Amino acid sequence: MNIIYFLIPLGLILLGAAVVAFFWAARSGQFDDLETPAWRILLDDDRKPPPGPDIDRSGDQPGTR
Repeated sequence: MNIIYFLIPLGLILLGAAVVAFFWAARSGQFDDLETPAWRILLDDDRKPPPGPDIDRSGDQPGTR
């Protein structure tokens, strides 16, 4: 029963932290544009991918010889 005297204030502190984090995110503009990220996946990207390391396509793992 004594643990409840610890858990209730801890829960209230965590609730307060969540409310503060929500209002901070809303004030800093985190929720301003909700549609653009969803459309971004549908837009064509005409740029070529960056050059990567040369890949040995023979099936051997590098460094196993």
